[in-house]
Amino acid sequence: MHNTAPNTVLILGARGRFGLATARAFADAGWRVLGQTRPGSVAPTLVAARTTLPPEGAIVALGRPGGDSSVPRQAGSIEWLGINLHDTQELVQAARGATVVVHGLNPAYTNAAWKAQVLPMTEAAIAITRALGATLMVPGNVYNFGATMPAELREDTPQRARTVKGQVRIQMEALLQHSGVRCVVIRAGDFFGSGQGTWFDTAMVKDIRKGVFTYPGTPDVSRAWAYLPDLGRAFVAVAQRRAALQPFDVLHFAGHRITGQRWLDVLTPVARAQGWVPAGAALKRGSLPWAIIRIGALFVPTWAALLEMRYLWQTPHALANDKLTALIGPEPHTPLGLAAQTALADLGFTAAATARNAAVVPAQATVVQ
Repeated sequence: MHNTAPNTVLILGARGRFGLATARAFADAGWRVLGQTRPGSVAPTLVAARTTLPPEGAIVALGRPGGDSSVPRQAGSIEWLGINLHDTQELVQAARGATVVVHGLNPAYTNAAWKAQVLPMTEAAIAITRALGATLMVPGNVYNFGATMPAELREDTPQRARTVKGQVRIQMEALLQHSGVRCVVIRAGDFFGSGQGTWFDTAMVKDIRKGVFTYPGTPDVSRAWAYLPDLGRAFVAVAQRRAALQPFDVLHFAGHRITGQRWLDVLTPVARAQGWVPAGAALKRGSLPWAIIRIGALFVPTWAALLEMRYLWQTPHALANDKLTALIGPEPHTPLGLAAQTALADLGFTAAATARNAAVVPAQATVVQ
């Protein structure tokens, strides 16, 4: 009987929310998954697919106190590599046989960090991919298009960003395009689900258990959102069809097109069921204190970065996915109600949810790569 070895993927920054969701998607699809993390970091444990989540507050983590962080550790079907991103030789040696590399790295959300770290991180990912002879897969965002972007964004939509982050992303994609390695950028909207560190958990549902939904933007403006387990499955589908791609290619992931009012409509029944608001009542809508943020931006770099990107909450935008669906067929898509319930359960806000593709993340992972 002939045995075929599984495809192998190396995920850089696998401990972050995107990296973790993508690692799970590749593992579920039968790939051998190598997850790169910073040396000394605790590797999270991914659980098998199931229909219910652990009890509220349950944390599962895997570590080897006192052990060598560079030794691969098993977490389900994930092999964790505690190797520095810039140690190309050691990382390539550990990832020998990988045919796909996923770039899941991001610096802190400040302009200074982005200007200093995004391109060097990208160069490191390129060097690793080149040495492996692999295909590099990169999650893109809508920052490139700028405040004058049209309501529908296509792969050939002009990129006219004037913000620091938008210009850095344009430079990053140009670097990828001219690197000589096979590369595909899959552009998506704001992330939610699979852990902490997004607008969803840091602002919108932060006080939902007190009956308050906080929305940073105009309630009737439609924006692009990506439920991370769906985006992870899209990465797998594209990886499996990568031979059909151009040496450098860009695809758009549509995800969900959601207004603030739509979020409120979806989350209110959950709040009633959990007893956060009385039966028949609705969540109270709060707003982000942009005036205070504007003042604080003079002193707090993260606030300055958030303020610069405020236009994303005021400008309608959606991603057209015709090119993606022509390649992989229907885009992976979890209904918004189910995705929102699962995202809340991932955060420990609800005791259980009938949802698939759940991951338990370590309690200390409040800031991700």
